[in-house]
Amino acid sequence: MSVPAVPPSPLVRAVWLRGLPEGVAIASEDDTHHSSNSTYRATGSPLQPDQEALLGKQLDRPPPDRCHATYAIFFSLGIGSLLPFNFFITAKEYWAFKLHNCSNPASRRDPEDSDILNYFESYLTIASTVPSLLCLVANFLLVNRVPVRVRVLASLIVTLSIFVVMIALVKVDTSSWTRGFFTVTIICMAIVSGSATIFNSSIYGLTGSFPMRNAQALISGGAMGGTISAVASLVDLAASSDVRDSALAFFLTAVVFLGLCMGLYLLLLRLEYARYYMRPVGPVHVFSGEEEPPQDYPHSPLVPPRFLESHMPPLRPILRKTAGLGFCIIYLFFITALIFPAISANIESLHKGSGSPWTTKFFVPLTTFLLYNFADLCGRQITAWIQVPGPNSKMLPGLALLRTTLIPLFVLCNYQPRVHLITVLFQSDIYPVLFTCLLGLSNGYLSTLALLYGPKIVPRELAEATGVVMSFYIFMGLMLGSACSALLEHLI
Repeated sequence: MSVPAVPPSPLVRAVWLRGLPEGVAIASEDDTHHSSNSTYRATGSPLQPDQEALLGKQLDRPPPDRCHATYAIFFSLGIGSLLPFNFFITAKEYWAFKLHNCSNPASRRDPEDSDILNYFESYLTIASTVPSLLCLVANFLLVNRVPVRVRVLASLIVTLSIFVVMIALVKVDTSSWTRGFFTVTIICMAIVSGSATIFNSSIYGLTGSFPMRNAQALISGGAMGGTISAVASLVDLAASSDVRDSALAFFLTAVVFLGLCMGLYLLLLRLEYARYYMRPVGPVHVFSGEEEPPQDYPHSPLVPPRFLESHMPPLRPILRKTAGLGFCIIYLFFITALIFPAISANIESLHKGSGSPWTTKFFVPLTTFLLYNFADLCGRQITAWIQVPGPNSKMLPGLALLRTTLIPLFVLCNYQPRVHLITVLFQSDIYPVLFTCLLGLSNGYLSTLALLYGPKIVPRELAEATGVVMSFYIFMGLMLGSACSALLEHLI
């Protein structure tokens, strides 16, 4: 169904919106209402609750986003939010080189060093997961205690410092202290993961005060970061250069992007358009038991007055308000993590025996990592123009559940090795390509919709805390999917 242009008059617009079917959201938020959240609800507004939250009431006209500078900044911050972490993981040949003691072959006989190398990826997973969870909880508790500017800049500085340390160690001969280097690497991974989590959840929470297209820019930027890292991995694979030079290039690029993110965030604070949306909600007034707040009082009844002066955001109202979207996010990322990369990365070309590099060396990097990240980016970018279904629509969780059918589709491709399930139903390399595109597109589009809606269906004073809660939903989905992927691999 095509949606006609939104009438320019606020009164006519309200009447026009009442005629829209439930579940339709408007893509151009700046062209409709300029308030971000339901905090600015008009007295006796006839709109549906989800439309109130997503559109709000126009108080005054914001300054223009000149040259789409704010959109570009959030997109760049999205790239920088995941690119350093992805580069840390992408340099796996470098870690194998360092932990293999390649600069001193005689020392490879130590069985403990072999154990470290064999289980290195598992150690990295633990080192990234535990700090991420702890930092998500800490960031939620710090939402009202530490300004977002301090959290964003501090996390960037910490991450930048870690990569400087890693750059200094690239050319150092660590063969005589492999276990010491392993310990340093795990500590660095834990710090990078924790600081990246604080940065991601803080900057995403910040976009809750902006029109939705800015949150969409941030989320799409994250997918672009994944695509860039996949391309960099392919270039590195094709060049076959010294692994230390490759790691040095990865880490230097990460440092450049981190420095760029710091500069862009400081620039964001100076933009008039950004300052308009980052201004405080307004003075807090707590009413007594006998005193009734006026109907047009800017704080939503969702937030009890005792929480408005509290240092800790109220968790229960946020969970209650975002329960439906939270289920969608958890299940979407559960299915994605269940398939990608554990299952999809083990699907081999049916023409592997031909010896062609496209069916051996480049098949998985192209059909799994690059293709998935690009499809995910396309799905996220589509939400800049189309935002259907809406936050209260039953179609959104229905589409999330429909992605369950992707599991048998991937399993019945040429996954190797196969022990219990011998049948390979899809006897062509085009099938995993199509299924990966579908996996990435559906993940990018549906998860971005849910993430865009989350901070918009709560009052503005809870938008940032809601962003942290939505990040926790993502974390839960990824954790459950990763855990179940090991079980699925054993079943195959």
